[in-house]
Amino acid sequence: MRHAAQTVEQAPVNSALLNVVTPMGLSFEKNRLSIGENIGKAYGIIRYPQKVDVEWLSKLTNIPSTLVSIGFKPVDNGTLINAISRSVVQQRGLADGAKDPLSRQRAEKAAEDGEKIIMQIDREGETVGLMSVEVMPVAREEKEFKKACRRAESVASVMKCKMRAIPNLQKEAFMHLSPTFPNHAKMESILQKVVPFSTFVGGFPFASSGFNDGEGYYFAKDTSGGLVIVDTWKRGGDRTNSNFCVMGNSGVGKSTAIKHILLSEYMKGTRIIVIDPESEYRDLCQNLNGDWINAVGGSKGMINPLQVRPSPRDDEDEIEELRLYRDEGYGMNDLALHMKNLEIFFSLYIPSLTDMQKAVLKKCLVELYQKFHITWDTDVTKLKAQDFPIFSDLYALVQEKTKTEKENQVYTDLAMLLYDIAEGADSFIWNGHTTVSGNSRFTVMDTHALQETGDNIKRTQYFNILTYDWEQMSRDREERVLLICDEAYLMIDRSVPQSLVYLRNVMKRARKYEAALGIISHSLVDFLHESIKQYGQALLDIPCYKILMGTDGKNLKETADLYDLTEAEQELLLARKRGHALFMAGAKRLHIQFDIPEYKFNYMGKGGGR
Repeated sequence: MRHAAQTVEQAPVNSALLNVVTPMGLSFEKNRLSIGENIGKAYGIIRYPQKVDVEWLSKLTNIPSTLVSIGFKPVDNGTLINAISRSVVQQRGLADGAKDPLSRQRAEKAAEDGEKIIMQIDREGETVGLMSVEVMPVAREEKEFKKACRRAESVASVMKCKMRAIPNLQKEAFMHLSPTFPNHAKMESILQKVVPFSTFVGGFPFASSGFNDGEGYYFAKDTSGGLVIVDTWKRGGDRTNSNFCVMGNSGVGKSTAIKHILLSEYMKGTRIIVIDPESEYRDLCQNLNGDWINAVGGSKGMINPLQVRPSPRDDEDEIEELRLYRDEGYGMNDLALHMKNLEIFFSLYIPSLTDMQKAVLKKCLVELYQKFHITWDTDVTKLKAQDFPIFSDLYALVQEKTKTEKENQVYTDLAMLLYDIAEGADSFIWNGHTTVSGNSRFTVMDTHALQETGDNIKRTQYFNILTYDWEQMSRDREERVLLICDEAYLMIDRSVPQSLVYLRNVMKRARKYEAALGIISHSLVDFLHESIKQYGQALLDIPCYKILMGTDGKNLKETADLYDLTEAEQELLLARKRGHALFMAGAKRLHIQFDIPEYKFNYMGKGGGR
């Protein structure tokens, strides 16, 4: 009788795991060790701060490229109390006999801390024990190894822990840290320090550096996979506004992240307005049944720059330099304030205007408004769009002046300069009554059609749209409105810094109207040019929420200097991983990854940001 041959199925070999458990080679030097292809260095924490925060140990355990071993052994309370009591008596004696104030202050503080610990242990039954912490940075290349060591030393220093390398005992330190060896007695004698059990437990060594506002919406995930929950409208502490800026090179996921945030805000009831120079938000807008507006003129996209808009009136408490508008002799009425906007508008559109031409133009504008029965005292909220003049009316008035005024050459030159906007190539953008409706909860103002025009036209229309949007943001203090200025660098005109001043002041004042402004750009350098730095830098400093994504070169250098980035944070940006970002919420900083639910991509469409 024949027996069938039995086949034994062998499990596949996990080479990575095998190399960890039994590395190809081990070698030990005075201050380092080699584990297979990796270099390591064992450190020990030999002193802890007198006061620690909740989750304090997580700052050590979450250091990238670093292994951490934490041990805790309970000890007899009575012995410890006697030892601390002797220390308190000794410190009191030192304080009494100290000759200089600093030594006396230190001794008194040490005695007070000792008495508090005795109270915790004796009265409250606090358990104490011997805690040891060993830290070992690991890397494959020498350059990365040195960075990992510096990073670990820096974190320990910030925590006010004293961390030292363990010379001539790297082998023993490795055995003490490794899960395949028992604790090493010699290392325990060096590293073990007495701490209350609550200090160890409250350290939460396995806690991630996540973020949770308690309410709001899912924003991203941290490096440990923990959820980052953010309420961008939360106020308090170092979070005084809801503004944010997003910076990063093209292709790192800026548009995807912004659309994710917009969808979340929309679902929370926030009204959304987007200035879109690249036609990236059209599909998203239409999928939400919003208003997509071709904001370069036409039947539904005209914004008449000559239409006087209602302006907020709460500048009295602001210092003069921070005011959005200033009284220049005409009072703080709607027309006077709108004249300031028109001054910026014409400076952007016709940079070559002389001071004389500007003065004559302002005089013509006042006369034009009077012809339409609009004066300094008119309540413009009661007027319709058709009640305001348009540029062909202004052009006709200037043409008439060329025949009646003595200084007709100035009027003749001005008429030539205004021809394009009134009857020429640019008339389709600005010469007409306002047709844009501001009633939708999601509005996209698309300016992509201006891509082939000059920079002055792009900047002028961007500013024109911004003034219209500020009216929408400030008209109702109870309504949350989020305005997104994508490719905001397009507004920068170094010869007309007033446009950036306006944008900066809108950002500062938005919080008073339950509104927020988002600045999106791939170029931080443009905002920091010397000629406009005092205004451009404010747009990057004011927002409480900052999302810094992959970048390099000069942009990385300027970003690092502006936000005082650590070496690890700079490495994160330089890696340029799509969807990864450094997130700042007030003083809190997190490495996050935008892990976006699939259903949101169904709304985003095809226009960029996938």
